[in-house]
Amino acid sequence: MTEPEGEDTVRVWLVERTYTDRDLIVLSYATPDGERRLRKEQSASIVAQPGRRITAARDVDPERLTAVDEDATRERYAMEAARMAERHDPDDEV
Repeated sequence: MTEPEGEDTVRVWLVERTYTDRDLIVLSYATPDGERRLRKEQSASIVAQPGRRITAARDVDPERLTAVDEDATRERYAMEAARMAERHDPDDEV
């Protein structure tokens, strides 16, 4: 796994996508070790618009990340991040 070139960003991989009863898509991106994550809620109608893409990875400001508290969740996120990194380039639409 490669980290992004910029020192001001951290690469996170898509590890979870869920849907709510409020027509929202919740995306969780996690660091390769599963220790930190970025959680984004987006309207399903916004995501469906042309030009909107959900990519395999993102490079984000580390201050936007939150800690993953549960051991089982960290482990699952780390496994899923590794799987995504093996199968996809960061900019692949998923």
